[in-house]
Amino acid sequence: MDIETAQKKVQELHDLLNQYSYDYHVLDKPSVPDAEYDARLQELVKLEEQFPELRTSDSPTQRVGGEILEGFQKVEHNTPMLSLANAFSEQDLRDFDRRVRQVIGEDFQYVFELKIDGLAVSLRYEEGLFVRGATRGDGTIGEDITENLRTIHTIPLRLKKRYSMEVRGEAFMPKRSFERLNEQKLEREEEPFANPRNAAAGSLRQLDPKIAAKRNLDIFVYGIGEIGDTGVKKQSEGLDLLDRLGFKTNRERKKCENIDEVINLLHEMQDKRQSLPYEIDGLVLKVDSLEQQEQLGYTAKSPRWAIAYKFPAEEVMTKLLDIELNVGRTGVVTPTAILEPVRVAGTTVKRASLHNEDLIREKDIKIGDYVVVKKAGDIIPEVVNVLVDQRTGEETDFHMPEECPECRSELVRIEGEVALRCINPKCPAQIREGLIHFVSRNAMNIDGLGERVIAQLFQEGLITDVADLYELTREQLIALERMGEKSVENLLNAIQQSKQNSLEKLLFGIGIRYVGSKAAKTLAQNFETMDRLMNASKEEVVAISEIGEKMADSVVTYFEQAEVITLIEELKSHGVNMEYKGPKLQAAEESDSVFAGKTIVLTGKLEQLSRNEAKERIEALGGKVTGSVSKSTDLVIAGEAAGSKLSKAEELNIEVWDEARLIEELG
Repeated sequence: MDIETAQKKVQELHDLLNQYSYDYHVLDKPSVPDAEYDARLQELVKLEEQFPELRTSDSPTQRVGGEILEGFQKVEHNTPMLSLANAFSEQDLRDFDRRVRQVIGEDFQYVFELKIDGLAVSLRYEEGLFVRGATRGDGTIGEDITENLRTIHTIPLRLKKRYSMEVRGEAFMPKRSFERLNEQKLEREEEPFANPRNAAAGSLRQLDPKIAAKRNLDIFVYGIGEIGDTGVKKQSEGLDLLDRLGFKTNRERKKCENIDEVINLLHEMQDKRQSLPYEIDGLVLKVDSLEQQEQLGYTAKSPRWAIAYKFPAEEVMTKLLDIELNVGRTGVVTPTAILEPVRVAGTTVKRASLHNEDLIREKDIKIGDYVVVKKAGDIIPEVVNVLVDQRTGEETDFHMPEECPECRSELVRIEGEVALRCINPKCPAQIREGLIHFVSRNAMNIDGLGERVIAQLFQEGLITDVADLYELTREQLIALERMGEKSVENLLNAIQQSKQNSLEKLLFGIGIRYVGSKAAKTLAQNFETMDRLMNASKEEVVAISEIGEKMADSVVTYFEQAEVITLIEELKSHGVNMEYKGPKLQAAEESDSVFAGKTIVLTGKLEQLSRNEAKERIEALGGKVTGSVSKSTDLVIAGEAAGSKLSKAEELNIEVWDEARLIEELG
């Protein structure tokens, strides 16, 4: 067979196998026996072996999983993957509806969709070809899991039209696949997965794509991240387009004229929930018109045009066997209920937080009680109430100790707080928890240093504070259980890389009381170096608009401690960066800045800057970046494939720049 004949045959097999796969996995209507599909696939495999140059990334043979990966690369989303605000009652939905009507009037429709319990992912296509898939991550930065996503048969590797676009979906494990997987784990005497969501997330974060390929994952695509030139003007139109392009969307969606229709559908789906072949944990409600979505806009965390209704938490009865004490990184001692294992909302629950002694007294909880347990938001187990009529008289009262359970220092209750706190700075539990916080994603983000490894290092005496992390050697790490050559190399590289983080990451990581990630960035932007912040007075700190008295007190007090000064000096000696690397705030006060005092909207794909970089630099020059175009917008920056926001700007005669003009003005 010559190359031209082979090329034609390969394309025929691509089209045939893609259609078979679409019929089977998306339409759930197999058009040929499995043996026929397997025979055609083997025919394609042999042709690609004979003519390797004809093997392409969109070939059906690429779904079996490729080579083992060394790690996951970080990916920045062009458009942030925002989370949705939650509703927990019908009244919450009616309040949402009222807020929508106050802004856009009565002439609109909703789209009602199921909230799939899985892992949110983004899928990027260039000229119709699947080029990248990523996790949601923190909404701005995710992980590149392209090779694992290729193994999901309901993700088309090539679209039916040559669109360049980004779509969002929820990858999940069907109930049947989950049950089969756990049966296999039990047969091998391995710990089963707690629920399908954990199983899906764990499968997509496997470094070996062949493992993901065996897990029978699925996906429902629920939206277009970048509309581009698709001509879509409504959420419902977007879903119909995704169907036509070959994606799998959830067919339970419906358009609703008013909130009463929504609530009726909600009751129907609650009854139908258990019979679905996949897990859902609620419903999603969206305003259908994209123009009206833009009009409603966004808060800092979520769109104002959508809301997620969470089903009421399942409540079950179990026995409270004991109460255990845990010491957190700030010294707070938290009582935890040890429960007789019980299934709640798809997982086995053995522990539940009791928060503090006052709550235990308020709910009259005794050791040995039968209690009702639920998961707050279907996530965090909590004790709802005690079944007093089940008591036998053998139950015992619980009393908080006077000493720290870890270091035996005296516990204190600070005025105005309900929690008991260990104030010994050398308490092992606080040090251990502080180390776990320091390496976490929003802090220094050191991949490979999870709780288990930190506990090992601490137990072996290899680390006693965060500075010790930068003294770890290959010889020390390779001696630890379950640490191979590659793991050690990756970990040491991650530790080295963390030295280059901007100052705000370090400030959040060292764990100053009341200073979260946002406040850490504000402090870093204003003081720019660790030394300036350490030497700042309370008056200088509190003068920053977003910093209150309580936080300013905490910051100044923290840096007055001799142990802290020593720690910072040690980190400096190890080469840890002590400067803010983002855009400088003082530029915001320059009177000649073209951005100062203006409201600006970014739309479309920027080539030279990420969306976040552009936003930070504009805001540093005194501009305010918002998510929607309105009469109050002063300027729109339009990148490639700008959609409805650009159209609206033109309708309102708002000034529009391209990226080249933006770069020029940013200097």
